[in-house]
Amino acid sequence: MGKSGKKLSSGIKGFDEVLMGGFVPQRAYLIRGNPGTGKTAIGMHFLTEGVKNKEKSLFINMGEPTQQVISNAQGMGFDTKGIEFLDLSPDEKFFADMESYDIFSPAEVERESTTAQIIEKIEAVKPIRVFLDPITQFRYLSTDEFQFRKQVLSFLRFLTDKGATVLFTSEFSTSEPDDDLQFLCDGIINVKFFPEGRSIAVSKYRGSGFRFGSHAMRITPKGVKIYPRLRPTVKEKEFKQETISSGIPEIDELLHGGIERGTATIISGPSGVGKTTVGIQFMKEAAGRGEPSIVYTFEEGEESLINRCESINIPVNSMIKTGLLSVVQVEPLRYSPEEFAQLVRKQVDDKKAQIVMIDSTSGYKLSLRGEDPVSHLHALTKYLTRMGCTVILINEVEKISGGLKITEIGISYLADNIIFLRYFESDAELHKTIGVLKKRLSSFEKTLREIEITKYGIRVGAPLKDIRGILSGTPERRDKEGME
Repeated sequence: MGKSGKKLSSGIKGFDEVLMGGFVPQRAYLIRGNPGTGKTAIGMHFLTEGVKNKEKSLFINMGEPTQQVISNAQGMGFDTKGIEFLDLSPDEKFFADMESYDIFSPAEVERESTTAQIIEKIEAVKPIRVFLDPITQFRYLSTDEFQFRKQVLSFLRFLTDKGATVLFTSEFSTSEPDDDLQFLCDGIINVKFFPEGRSIAVSKYRGSGFRFGSHAMRITPKGVKIYPRLRPTVKEKEFKQETISSGIPEIDELLHGGIERGTATIISGPSGVGKTTVGIQFMKEAAGRGEPSIVYTFEEGEESLINRCESINIPVNSMIKTGLLSVVQVEPLRYSPEEFAQLVRKQVDDKKAQIVMIDSTSGYKLSLRGEDPVSHLHALTKYLTRMGCTVILINEVEKISGGLKITEIGISYLADNIIFLRYFESDAELHKTIGVLKKRLSSFEKTLREIEITKYGIRVGAPLKDIRGILSGTPERRDKEGME
């Protein structure tokens, strides 16, 4: 058991979050996965963390020789000093020695020799942490499946009774499944490799709760990084309930003052209509109050965004220089949704950001690689708003005109506020309009207003009371005489 009597850290910060603190001491855990998924690297983190905490750590290697294990570990940045090794991997003499067996079968002789070596090493080292890679090698030292299960169970009990917490790996296939090992352990860790990345999930964990679901995993030059799937915090952070102004009086009139702090707002509309500009306007006003903001742009480059804003009198450069605005350009295919969520979480905490804008939800969807975007965006949005952060989601719709559609992926329910921008044609000219469709915490103006993006900034006109049919895509002037 750990010195504090608490859980043992896995040595991977993100994995400790998944395990809600780490491994329950004196239990045995199975790490399952195909070759190359990172099982051994997870075991090395577990052992090196033990050395760091002055806990005796033992690596029982049954597949690769010790020198190769050490070389591979050092290549990933692990310091193997302080780790004890018990090398049970077959050597070049194995085949030749088999010829000398005459009375006993090779399996029986090897099993007795292996058992003796293990007992001797355990008694000498008295390890707190043991990593065995892979335990399925015992199959080749057993005469049948029953013997294998009996041998593994007694071996794991021997180690845990001696005070060790055990991680062991399995190599499984369709022809040689490891279902029997899953019944013998206290916890199951599943590691998978896909063309787009790795994932890790816990499917069994006796004696403790854990985070369900699949979590992103990446192998880096400094070892394994795990990005737990973000969960909305149950406890809300205390923050001042107030309305945030856009700095444009006409937009504030539409919103009856602005948007509330700690809410989520969708700004929706077709390409080029001014969605991002309206979102940045709220951040400009926040900077005037000394509040930091972050923009995550999935589609537009940072330099392009800065130049565009500067050209319409939004001083993004000075906002960035004073630390009141951060523009983060995100390559969608680089991050998994879990990695992106953890990136946002860390940067919001570090920079104390009050407003976060994701531009756009279609770019964010691309990072999901086929996964359902709603659940991931729900978790991220709810986490941020419960922490008192105001969230702006830029959503692009495909249709330039015609029937009103707010989002293409069904996330309207996430929004406390919905602002929409549309094109409309009048007198053979293309115009833009802005309106509010939803505001959860207050009433709002039901009219539409014309909006222009000029070199002097955003200009919004009076309510368009003399035009109807804008949302249907066929606007026409009202016949005032016929109305009377």
